[in-house]
Amino acid sequence: MAGSFTGEGPSSIEGRRSGPLIVTEDAELLDDLLRLCAAAGAVPEVHHGPPGERGGWERAPMILVGDDAARGCQGTARRPGVMLVGRDPGDPDVWRRAVEIGAEYVLRLPDSEGWLVDQIANAAEGVGRPALTVGVIGGRGGSGASTLACALAVTAAGSGRRTMLIDGDPLGGGIDVLLGGETSEGLRWPDFARSKGRVGGGALEESLPSLHGLRVLSWGRDDEVIVPPQAMRSVLAAARRLGGVVVVDLPRKVDESMAEALAQLDVGLLVVPGELRAVAAAQRVASSVRTVLEDLRVVARGPYTAGLDEHWVAQALGLPLVGDLPPEAGLSSGQDSGAPPGASSRGVLARFCTAFWELADAPARSDGASSRHRVGGTR
Repeated sequence: MAGSFTGEGPSSIEGRRSGPLIVTEDAELLDDLLRLCAAAGAVPEVHHGPPGERGGWERAPMILVGDDAARGCQGTARRPGVMLVGRDPGDPDVWRRAVEIGAEYVLRLPDSEGWLVDQIANAAEGVGRPALTVGVIGGRGGSGASTLACALAVTAAGSGRRTMLIDGDPLGGGIDVLLGGETSEGLRWPDFARSKGRVGGGALEESLPSLHGLRVLSWGRDDEVIVPPQAMRSVLAAARRLGGVVVVDLPRKVDESMAEALAQLDVGLLVVPGELRAVAAAQRVASSVRTVLEDLRVVARGPYTAGLDEHWVAQALGLPLVGDLPPEAGLSSGQDSGAPPGASSRGVLARFCTAFWELADAPARSDGASSRHRVGGTR
């Protein structure tokens, strides 16, 4: 059976922007602000007095003015993103100084530290459209979900999209193996397992192995590591802030960490072989996944048991059909020679994934409907 894509599918790489402009002569306050910039993965520009004409006041993504420097900043150009920062919560004149320099916010440390780290990271990375985030889940073991996840990432990167592939299945054997990068230098999940606060998107991207034009977060080869829900949340949020595409290979069991991953997906693809037992298993997986993820769709895989086809599989599961994906001849031998899934543009896998991404780039509907990402239907 030839591969087919039903039209039920789910956007160039921008460099990181510089960090904030800090204006203060208070050494202790400067130390605090530098620490917060480091936590946000941002490199600030520091002035110990009023910035001159070339001081970056207008070009900085945001400006942090210490209480001590507010008087010297009077008369500077009014612009968004100016914040007055200090420590004295009882200062009665702080609001007057804020108005004089056009500050949007008045912050007091340490109470505002968490919020300020988020704002610095947003400014440094740029706040644009979040990544289109696609999760791939096997309806049963051996369904080919990891292979499809790899192929989606490889084809997305090959088309020029900023792409990150995240292995969310600790028992899957390591998705970097499918890409031939198990010995590549870079961080793995054990390095992020203790992450609780915000992870900088740029820092995350730069720390991961680069394989076939994309970044990959996989598992280590040593002892099993448990990734707490907060670490999964922080890492995926950082990946999404970079924009482009994030593909997540997910396990079939919905635990707390997987629920965090599902909550950040735009669409989930449930890969289901065309067999009665596989459909029965996939029904249980789908039931668990849909408690968190509303937009779950079927990728049916041949060959099919007599009397079944991709439409029967989707109808039996009560889910929208993305398409039919038959086996690809020579896929295993290609991987043995170092070619990852989806690398061959002539293969059915690559064609399927290319069609998926092309639909993702289709213009938004003209009926006035909108969503964070238009992936075939509504969300």
